Amino acid sequence: MLLLQLLINGIQVGALYALIAVGFSLIFGSTRIFHFAHGSAFTIAAYVFYDLLAIAQLHWTIAVLGAAAAAILFGVALNRFVYIPIQKHEGSFFTVFVASFGVGIVVQNLCGMLFGRSFVAVSTPLSRSVELMPGLYVSPLAGIAIAIAVLFFFALQMFLMRTHTGMAMRALSENPELVRAYGLSPRRLSMTVFALGSLLAVPAAVLSAAGSGLNPAIGHHVMLISLAATIVGGVGSLRGAACAGLLLGLAENLALAWFEPQWSEAITFIVLFLFILFRPSGFFGRATAS
Repeated sequence: MLLLQLLINGIQVGALYALIAVGFSLIFGSTRIFHFAHGSAFTIAAYVFYDLLAIAQLHWTIAVLGAAAAAILFGVALNRFVYIPIQKHEGSFFTVFVASFGVGIVVQNLCGMLFGRSFVAVSTPLSRSVELMPGLYVSPLAGIAIAIAVLFFFALQMFLMRTHTGMAMRALSENPELVRAYGLSPRRLSMTVFALGSLLAVPAAVLSAAGSGLNPAIGHHVMLISLAATIVGGVGSLRGAACAGLLLGLAENLALAWFEPQWSEAITFIVLFLFILFRPSGFFGRATAS
């Protein structure tokens, strides 16, 4: 029964990891910007949801919309006022990474100042687990997490495959000049990419705040998962990032049957190392330009 419980928990967590990883992979695959502060978008969305719902006592729809607006605004503003100026001055990949890393530290400390450094959670009727059978507890949030992850992923696929903007976003990383030739602005497209990528972190942030809780350092863990899932799934593959996110969530939870919870990040990196050693291109990886 313990393994079944951990399997259900793993699918729930993995579905949320998949969404976050797809957002990071979308940004990196389209813009080639190592957006290390993607975890900060998750943290900001989660704390805005917590603040509006648990502290300001607003309706949950307003709290969700506020969280989405905050995450999108953060991602777009970071691209506009940090990444683009650095790239204008021919900043290197490493320079952008360091800037993004610094922003992540600032956001973590600001959240710590405003909300404290201990775990907080939003209590809702959906957070309460019910006993399906002796020893097996499942909360409605598990089903909601899986349904939302599937819905968002297929909506994103339809957007990328069926709309002109989506197809231009796919072409952005490989041939920006071709994008310009069709009268589109690579800068505006990158803004759209950051908005969409940041939005994908919002459902995971909201459901995490209502389920497992959050603290200011949670963005660090989210970023490690996003990075590992991008490599395990194959750089440039959104489908691979989604599968890898699910795999990492399952691995983390099933490992609890044998290891203490503090080993969760180590399990993530063990999976990552195994893929680097035996399948460096990941699940659905393809060759990328250096």
